[in-house]
Amino acid sequence: MKKFILFLCLSVIFPYNVFAYSSEVILGGNTIGIDIKSTGVMIIGFYKVEGKYPNTDLKEGDIIKYVGSTKVDTIEDLTNAIEQNIKDNKITLTFIRKNKEKTTTIELVKVNNIYKTGLYVKDSITGIGTLTFIDPETKKYGALGHEILESNTKEIVEVKSGLIFKNTITSIDASSDGNPGSKNAKFYYNTKYGDINKNSKYGIYGSYQNNYDNNKLIEVASNDEIKIGKASLYTVLENEKIEAFDINITSINETSDTKNLTFEITDKKLLKKTGGIVQGMSGSPIVQNNKLIGAVTHVITDNVKTGYGIFITKMLEESDN
Repeated sequence: MKKFILFLCLSVIFPYNVFAYSSEVILGGNTIGIDIKSTGVMIIGFYKVEGKYPNTDLKEGDIIKYVGSTKVDTIEDLTNAIEQNIKDNKITLTFIRKNKEKTTTIELVKVNNIYKTGLYVKDSITGIGTLTFIDPETKKYGALGHEILESNTKEIVEVKSGLIFKNTITSIDASSDGNPGSKNAKFYYNTKYGDINKNSKYGIYGSYQNNYDNNKLIEVASNDEIKIGKASLYTVLENEKIEAFDINITSINETSDTKNLTFEITDKKLLKKTGGIVQGMSGSPIVQNNKLIGAVTHVITDNVKTGYGIFITKMLEESDN
């Protein structure tokens, strides 16, 4: 059956790469709030003005960087820049598409003395996920195990700035086959845990600035130590309580870029509460034989008791780069 996946100098040659991450890290499992301010303003859609969509070559996912010669980083910047740069009911936009800078002109329509662009735009992303680890040597953290995409365009969000912060789980919408559920949370924006400086296909990363429990140190497993069989994932189902739940590693794929582990949930308590993997579990650490081996990344939507994970070594290497 076809499986559908959600997403939840002077040259010196060395025989291998040397990374600075620690052999022991602080085990995560905490649910975190995530807030990312994107670089520029992203177009996420179009709307009709006086019965017509804008006549433009702009596309969803384009990042507006300038209106005329005025740089824009936020929606407020964009609004102000439009007012300052209108000429004959037109503005010139400089935007980024697939890492290439382009320029276009768009005609505005004045409705009730307000200029309308016909563009839906966004300058930030907010959500929840799970902290995977904190490196006590570097004070760097890793979370999610996969990139954050803009929900409308499915484009990766380029980080201008961001933070992770406290939240508590208030309820869970359970998953069922074909319909992944989600964690619901209360956000505490004023309780900051750290900054976000990288959003990559291996997760989000930054500096961790809050207190952590040194008693939660855990050894990092090498990839060849991982075995088919029993393991545990650590996540929060209620408030801030981190719990361990039984899973079974069913396959290991060292050639895949991100889908290195396939697993199934066997824990009856977890299945009763969530039905399977839910959105917000991304980044939940996976432990086997008292060593951290990876993190949950995706649910397989036609069988929500199963999912994929990424090797912890890949996340640690990414945090070191």
